[in-house]
Amino acid sequence: MNKIELIRHSLSHIMANAVQELFPGTRFAIGPVIENGFYYDFDLPPAAKDEPILRLEDLPKIEKRMREIIAQNIEFKKSLKTKADAKKIFADQPYKLELIKELKTTKVTIYKSGKFTDLCAGPHVKLTKEINPDAFKLTKIAGAYWRGSEKNKMLQRIYGVAFETKKELDNYLNLIEEAEKRDHRKIGKELDLFSIHEEFGPGLVYWHPKGGRMRVVMEDFWRKTHYANGYEIIFTPHIGKSDLWKISGHLGFYNENMYSSMEIDKNEYYIKPMNCPFHILIYKNKTRSYRDLPLRWAELGTVYRYEKTGVLHGLLRVRGFTQDDAHLICTPEQMPDEIEKVLNFSLYILRSFGFNDFHVYLATKPKDAIGDKKKWDDAKKALENAIKKSKLSYDVDEGGGAFYGPKIDIKIKDALGREWQCTTIQFDFNMPERFKMEYVGIDGKPHQPYMIHRALMGSLERFFGTVIEHYAGAFPFWLSPIQIRILTVGEKHIKFAQQTKNKFTENGFRVEVDDSDDTIGKKIREAEMQKIPYIIVVGDKEMNSNNLAIRTRGKKDIEEIDIDKFIEKIKQELIP
Repeated sequence: MNKIELIRHSLSHIMANAVQELFPGTRFAIGPVIENGFYYDFDLPPAAKDEPILRLEDLPKIEKRMREIIAQNIEFKKSLKTKADAKKIFADQPYKLELIKELKTTKVTIYKSGKFTDLCAGPHVKLTKEINPDAFKLTKIAGAYWRGSEKNKMLQRIYGVAFETKKELDNYLNLIEEAEKRDHRKIGKELDLFSIHEEFGPGLVYWHPKGGRMRVVMEDFWRKTHYANGYEIIFTPHIGKSDLWKISGHLGFYNENMYSSMEIDKNEYYIKPMNCPFHILIYKNKTRSYRDLPLRWAELGTVYRYEKTGVLHGLLRVRGFTQDDAHLICTPEQMPDEIEKVLNFSLYILRSFGFNDFHVYLATKPKDAIGDKKKWDDAKKALENAIKKSKLSYDVDEGGGAFYGPKIDIKIKDALGREWQCTTIQFDFNMPERFKMEYVGIDGKPHQPYMIHRALMGSLERFFGTVIEHYAGAFPFWLSPIQIRILTVGEKHIKFAQQTKNKFTENGFRVEVDDSDDTIGKKIREAEMQKIPYIIVVGDKEMNSNNLAIRTRGKKDIEEIDIDKFIEKIKQELIP
């Protein structure tokens, strides 16, 4: 562990110590280091009446006690105990006893800090004075099942963040505050973009009219650029017979993520978790020649995968989503060029949505890999060469590939510097073998093609959530659900406002008129809250001239401009 990890690990123990003192009889689970901080899971002692719970108002007093413990400059002392001795030490701690029982070693590592003793492999700081008491904060309380299983008891988890200096902590807390303002769930509700109705199906997204408009814009851009890059767009069913999923292997290795089967004509059918087997069936529908390759087939395919309720998160983790899926089927000779093209295409797509900072990961062959070694080597080389030609920095994730092929993962950085997983370019040596895919080579003999899975946005839902947070709802003009809102000063201006709207609509813009009885000030504030790019106020002056009074989002000045000139100007903003 580096220094900050030592500090965070030590703080988890100090927090547990403070909780033990404030809530005697507490039973402890685990308290690891996590990104930017730490947590500990607690099972409070039984109470006479209500189930005992920790509350947010308890966090300040726990923090205060932690700082008092730190001020004592307590030493973290390591010792080795036999399992029998360890069981005596933790006789009243059932979660620790369960962990001790599972240990394969004969000796158990224990750390003692003051009056608090914990089962822990370490390491920790030597003395608590190494911890800055002003550089940590307890942030939230959440429920967590013991060992992550819904069959076990729900414990209470306290999260904390910690840094070496108060300045680092303050910077992080400011970032978190800004992230909360950008939360796509909050903005999605404010802008009326989407909803999720937990009572009628968690993890299932309802796209509202404005969100629907944005989705259509995204899909239209996706289709246009795919055709321009040599793809054909296909459509496949939402369900398939169990035989298909047996051949693909999904019923064997992915069954827990698939929804229960349904019976149709005495046959078992499953809702698809992936599109690839369907694409392969289209490929196998006739004999293919090397002259037909490469094939680039794309689909906005809606799939359904079971995710536990606890991990669902707005648009970012759902159960039903639409993948911008594609499969490249090519000869070995075509493969390097195809990889280079798809990587460049993915960067173009991401940049078009305003993402310009990327981190690339090259995931290589794992121990349980299948397939020919030469294919793995050739595929890895092609992926690596494509990354180098793009001049992107990258990390190698040794052994991080799927068992059926190496891959490239692209993570984008948003306006707050947070990383989001988007593009995946994945080789597959498994499916072509399982489905016995072939093409007739130049030698007249059958050969197995290379198949590459590819998702550029990942899924429309997740990508949309990322876009919402990146722009904090202030979308670029081409993507905004409402690009222009026309506000009437009075009733006599409504007809002119509608005529103006029609002119914009005829030129392909998304426009609405606010002709309510509200004051013009209130109408402007509402339009600003909806983050509309252009606000046009229509009154007597505008009716008597050909000029419009334009308010641009984020600017205080009002621009007076001829309507035809304004239309020509904003036509340029329709191009991402």
